[in-house]
Amino acid sequence: MTRRLKAALTALLLTVIPLAPTPASAAPRVAAQVLTWTADDDITRYKSTPTQAVAGETTIIWENSAATGNTTGMPHTLTFDTTTDGYNHDVTLNILASPFDANDGRHQATVTLTPGRYRYFCSIPGHSQMVGELVVTDGGGGGDTTPPTVDATVSGDRDGDGNYVAAATVTVTATDADSGVETIEYQVDDTSFQPYTQPVRLTAIGDHSVQFRATDQAGNTSAVGSVSFRIVEPTEDDTTAPVVTAALAGDRDGDGNYIGTATATLAATDAGSGVATIEYSLDGAAFAPYANPIVVNVVGMHMLHYRATDVAGNTSAEQMAHFTVVAPPAEDTTAPVVSATVTGERNDDGGYVGGATVTVTATDGESGVKTIEYALDTGSWTTYANPVAVRAPGAHTLRYRATDTAGNSSTEQSTTFTVVADGTDGCPDSDTRAMVIIDGDDTGVANVDTGDGCTINDLIDEHADYPGHAEFVRHVEAVTATLVTGGTLNKRQQGAIVRAAARSDVGA
Repeated sequence: MTRRLKAALTALLLTVIPLAPTPASAAPRVAAQVLTWTADDDITRYKSTPTQAVAGETTIIWENSAATGNTTGMPHTLTFDTTTDGYNHDVTLNILASPFDANDGRHQATVTLTPGRYRYFCSIPGHSQMVGELVVTDGGGGGDTTPPTVDATVSGDRDGDGNYVAAATVTVTATDADSGVETIEYQVDDTSFQPYTQPVRLTAIGDHSVQFRATDQAGNTSAVGSVSFRIVEPTEDDTTAPVVTAALAGDRDGDGNYIGTATATLAATDAGSGVATIEYSLDGAAFAPYANPIVVNVVGMHMLHYRATDVAGNTSAEQMAHFTVVAPPAEDTTAPVVSATVTGERNDDGGYVGGATVTVTATDGESGVKTIEYALDTGSWTTYANPVAVRAPGAHTLRYRATDTAGNSSTEQSTTFTVVADGTDGCPDSDTRAMVIIDGDDTGVANVDTGDGCTINDLIDEHADYPGHAEFVRHVEAVTATLVTGGTLNKRQQGAIVRAAARSDVGA
């Protein structure tokens, strides 16, 4: 009798209760454009997302709550990407939402969008597929004549007949692919339309109908949609305890241990009188009320006990979950060890006759070698893949360095050597064309003798066998750098020859 009287008073005094009410003096301001993201139990995708918007001040609603279908308490984030090329990086947003946080999983932020594309994703490990794009236009509406698409979902504990026990929550979402959504409105039981800013919770016993509509920036208003449902009193003879579950999350090693941190999220459902409390005990401690995901970062084995009690006083059997947290691996702060060797036929003075080959090696005992780089003479740094063959006569310096996977770079080192021509006439079948020509491309530079019977064309040697085009271009860079050092070429002439080599197909 007391419960029926309380329900009747509730019906008279409190027909609609907004979730997480905020005093008027502290109510967040809602921008003209509202974009809503929602999530549920799925960790591979967001439940609903906007795809288009217009530039300007925008209110972002991010909801991961029981109202949007999250029954396990799994936390998700809405994170805007600020590093990937090709996307706008002017909005910084990283909101963690859980049905058990202080806002019941519903969060709001005001940002300013600019024309272009934004990428968003869930930053919690294991949620990598929760990613999408938002296209923002410069606004104005233009010729938009299509109204928004608007929909609503109803959530809450239900009995065997599909009725909602004690309360129901209505969540309304709207999208507009042209000018963007401007307003969403709703009304309960044909009363009067009012602005929709957050899910609407109804507790009055009986049949209900919630109508809703949306208007876009161009002034187009959708047809009125509706959802109908019944709210019933909790059964007096509820003798069934709640169903309670736990979900563990975190980075794991090959043995299944959690690296550094494990997070336990508890959830409970009860189709009778509804869930009253969830409690947990970690590692033998006294049971405590559960409100937010439990973060465990103490290294070692752990045992988590948990239970739930419904409004009728039924308590579930204790459940348990055990897991192990291990320390993260030590941070790699040691750079790779890198060395170089020069090989080739040498004369009595130590010069390499006809050419030298430089082999660079690197080792790293922690995170592993990521890249090796080298620079020949005055050339730029280049990724090392194969031994470097140097055939241009003259003194040479090859610098080299290595970087490991953790980002540590070795100190730059170098090796010097000299390449000498083979014999007094370095090129008995010399290329004596008047100009330096590469693959038929006249560089405009005179093909002069370099001093040992070889012309510039002979040293470039476009008909030799090169592993690839890049190796040929690097060979030309080395040859011309030596000729600039010796005064045979100037920098402008060197540039003309190197550009012709880059345009060519030699070695391709």
